[in-house]
Amino acid sequence: MYFVSKMKKPDTALAKPAGRGSSVPAVSFEFFPPGDDEMERTLWQSIERLAPLGPRFVSVTYGADGSTRARTHNVVARVQREMTLTGAPHLTCVGASRSTVLDIAQDYWLQGIRHIVALRGDPPQGAHGYTPHPAGFPYAAELVAGLKQVGNFDISVAAYPETHPEAKSPAADLDNLKRKIDAGASRAITQFFFDTDVYLRFRDRCHAAGIDVSIVPGILPITRFPQITKFAERCGATIPAWLARRFEGLEDDPETRRLIAASVAIDQVHTLERHGVDEFHFYTLNRAELTYAICHALGLREKGVRSVLAPQPAMASAAAV
Repeated sequence: MYFVSKMKKPDTALAKPAGRGSSVPAVSFEFFPPGDDEMERTLWQSIERLAPLGPRFVSVTYGADGSTRARTHNVVARVQREMTLTGAPHLTCVGASRSTVLDIAQDYWLQGIRHIVALRGDPPQGAHGYTPHPAGFPYAAELVAGLKQVGNFDISVAAYPETHPEAKSPAADLDNLKRKIDAGASRAITQFFFDTDVYLRFRDRCHAAGIDVSIVPGILPITRFPQITKFAERCGATIPAWLARRFEGLEDDPETRRLIAASVAIDQVHTLERHGVDEFHFYTLNRAELTYAICHALGLREKGVRSVLAPQPAMASAAAV
């Protein structure tokens, strides 16, 4: 399934893009809506910890079948209202009509939200594959085009260096990405990966296909290795053997796990930097520590005073949206 292993290795002498010089890279952070009060506290503590690093935007995920719609809205609205950050809600095609999705987008536009992560979305758990809503946007390319009719959103879309698990072929998957870009997307954010050559070969293929937007690598710091393995199985990402060996025998040693995880991710981003990458998107899993450490290693430093959020009942406002 993994076509990348058969492809030529990229040129390791690739220079950094002109104009960046020795400046630090741009970063963005992804969070998911909390499900209870404790998770709510952890989420906002993490956002406050990472906010002073000056991310380009912070995105908030959307559950399968739109199951976290209200909570996603609540988090993004609060970020936009109380913090000097750019909130970027995820918006999907799954389980909603075109009119419903466009109404949500219009509401975001009226709130001053200008960045959206547009995705096809995952089917609900237990469903037999993806089935477009009969009155909805069938796929992300059509969603991007629809959002552009609402307003001139800055739109990010997903890319799959190791091919989407449901794609007919790597070529078909790349064609689908180009459709999303041609429809008006500003950048593509990749699924996570751990072999940097996988990303670099994919970037080369994107450029050869005429995809001229940024292909932003998605970086997933490893908090718990068994959890990451499950994520990888679902999305078709490869866990290299060398990576599995790094975490062997550390099930009951969280401190060493964190040290190894930081080392792995810092090596990964520095290698990508040497190949001209100057943007990174971090899948934080609502935890700040590892992401903060990696960003520090990249040269990011806090800008000004931390944002202070107003006290708020943890889950009440989500239910009211």
